[in-house]
Amino acid sequence: MPSTSLRQDDACPPYSLMDDYSEGAHPQILEALLRTNSTQQVTYGNDEYSICARQLLRNKIGCAEDEADIFFVPSGTSANLISIASCLRPYEAVITLDSGHIACKEAGAIEATGHKLILVPAVDGKMTPTNLQKALQQNQFYPHMAKPRLLYISNASETGTVYTKRELSNLSAICKQSNLLLFMDGARIGTAICSRKNDLTLREIFDMTDIFWIGGTKAGALMGEAIVVKKDLADGFVFHLKQHGALLAKGRILGVQFMELFRSDLFFTLATHANEMAQKISTSFEELGYRLAAETETNQVFVILPQQLVRSLQDRFRFYVWEQLDNGDSVIRLVTSWATDEQEIDRFNAWVQQWTVATNI
Repeated sequence: MPSTSLRQDDACPPYSLMDDYSEGAHPQILEALLRTNSTQQVTYGNDEYSICARQLLRNKIGCAEDEADIFFVPSGTSANLISIASCLRPYEAVITLDSGHIACKEAGAIEATGHKLILVPAVDGKMTPTNLQKALQQNQFYPHMAKPRLLYISNASETGTVYTKRELSNLSAICKQSNLLLFMDGARIGTAICSRKNDLTLREIFDMTDIFWIGGTKAGALMGEAIVVKKDLADGFVFHLKQHGALLAKGRILGVQFMELFRSDLFFTLATHANEMAQKISTSFEELGYRLAAETETNQVFVILPQQLVRSLQDRFRFYVWEQLDNGDSVIRLVTSWATDEQEIDRFNAWVQQWTVATNI
């Protein structure tokens, strides 16, 4: 068992590494909301802050106003649901990874709109050209099968991996050849762009996709996501926002937050911090001889641990047990955020190290 010197941690409340939205919002965002609070503004996203935020986002992407429209919505599920529902006919289907957020974590929201999900196995958390081509070939018996019309991917992926320029370019080429729309879930696009593995720019993502969104909820905002829609798909998009309850009367609340995130490099600074904290955990595990279940490329760490260590850590930290393995070990997921306290990461690493030494693992 660990030495008695570690038991001083028992008095500490469990520190959460469950997700990247347990904290509220970055202080600069709260200050901006307070500073602008008493001004009267036009409603439903036509306020000066939302207009400014859209322009700042276009500047960061490198696109012009006549190339794309930008819409703010309160949540990731609404971003996915509205984006997909806006551009599919009733008989058209979505190709997604079996680990995709819309397949596993959104309570059948896409299916509830009447659109079939075609599930494809993930490779390192990502879609591959081979698996995409196979899915297309297996779903061509028209009109007896739902017609594939849109490819859904997320960057970073559900296991924290990122798409390279070559990978995204290959998928984009297949989509164009096959008359598929390419849609990117960007809940964690900040950590993807700031990953050491990343070689994509926001402009390149814009060029290779038809719709993508930039997540604020997991990047230091109170809430909110920004959907970037190419002009040829943007007509009537606002009606879908309204029908799905995502056109906020006080749209300024979202606009102010994105204005603050993108008027400087705050969005990228916060994402970089989250990635660095995850890498610090990951490096410590590897140095101690533990095996990662996925390479740590962004702010999610997936590691295989003995059950005894998992139970010991659960007394002091909160995290997801992602998978139980046949040999009794567990894959756990640790997620860092813009607000992760480096001292808590040091405490976490110290506990793992001392437990490992004490138990001779």
